[in-house]
Amino acid sequence: MTTTLDPEKLQTALANVHAAGMPGLFAEVRDNDQTWCGAAGVADLATGRPVTADMRHRVGSITKTFTAAAVLRQVDNGEIDLDTPIGHYLPRLVPGERGAAITVRMLINHTSGLAEYLPYAYPSLAAFPDLAKTTPQSLDDNRFTTFHPTELIELGVSAPASGSPGGRPGVYSNTNYLLLCQLLELITGAAAEKCITRDVIEPAGLRDTELPEGSHITGPHSLHYEAWLGMIDPPRDFSVFDMSFVGPSASLISTVADLNRFFGLLLSGEIISRSSLEQMRRTGPVISFEGKTIDYGLGLHKMIIPGSGIHWGHDGSVWGGGAISLTSADGARQMSVAVNLQRWNRLGAGGRPQPHPIDAALQGFIQLALSR
Repeated sequence: MTTTLDPEKLQTALANVHAAGMPGLFAEVRDNDQTWCGAAGVADLATGRPVTADMRHRVGSITKTFTAAAVLRQVDNGEIDLDTPIGHYLPRLVPGERGAAITVRMLINHTSGLAEYLPYAYPSLAAFPDLAKTTPQSLDDNRFTTFHPTELIELGVSAPASGSPGGRPGVYSNTNYLLLCQLLELITGAAAEKCITRDVIEPAGLRDTELPEGSHITGPHSLHYEAWLGMIDPPRDFSVFDMSFVGPSASLISTVADLNRFFGLLLSGEIISRSSLEQMRRTGPVISFEGKTIDYGLGLHKMIIPGSGIHWGHDGSVWGGGAISLTSADGARQMSVAVNLQRWNRLGAGGRPQPHPIDAALQGFIQLALSR
């Protein structure tokens, strides 16, 4: 079988991201039955230990696709209805008129109008998204703080609404996905982490993917360097962190190979039913944390790659770590890449993140990886 994968060009493009200022990154690209793996840079700035393509990594909100898939498995089983109000299931967490107006579907596609709880859980981020007024102090203060999910949900539900239920554009919010995790626990009788593991991770054969119980990443991994828009200089490692502040909405640890395998199986209808996959692909505008409008379905992004057309997947970031996973509409081409520095852009005079050479280099690698 012929392939458009060019190992030399892919490795050069990856190295360009490292040269632009990324400490380390690694990727896997698939074209039908052909696979390329590559890495560039270091996993530890102090020792110079290199990154490798098989490293385990925190992948942030890519977790949401796994959570959405677990909910849709219960939809397939007839245990959850997408258009039933969340107040029917969880009246104490979302009471009254809002509970009656916000459906399960609105939680998954971020049109519930429920605010993000993060600025309230981390007080020094309270000015978010006015980034010029935020500080990273809460990252250190709460490195080992354990939050209970219902505590975080209460913060989001009691905060001023970000919109009306079902309104467009939606507004991205972790509150939605912590509620979905509580819904999974109610329906299945198991902790959301166990439910997602049993119904999604294990059937997909993802041997290096887990929702961690502790603060550490086990197995070979990179450090995770957070720059917080130049306010942490030099960037500091936050790979050891209590991830209860996001729980099963953004705490997944995985590898680039497992991410490609997961999205390949999901988008071919092997994890959820074809009808649920169709629901997942019904997209609409959602405002991201960065203030950008994204085309979002049920835990799934629809992205247009210049010259390559429609791709499906998700991206994610945590303190110091991030990943992007995309699969072409026909399922033939896949790309997953993980990076070990986050918020590398510095703020300009107007308090907005300024362009950085990493931006163009990373986009150049993604576009090359998905070109056919």
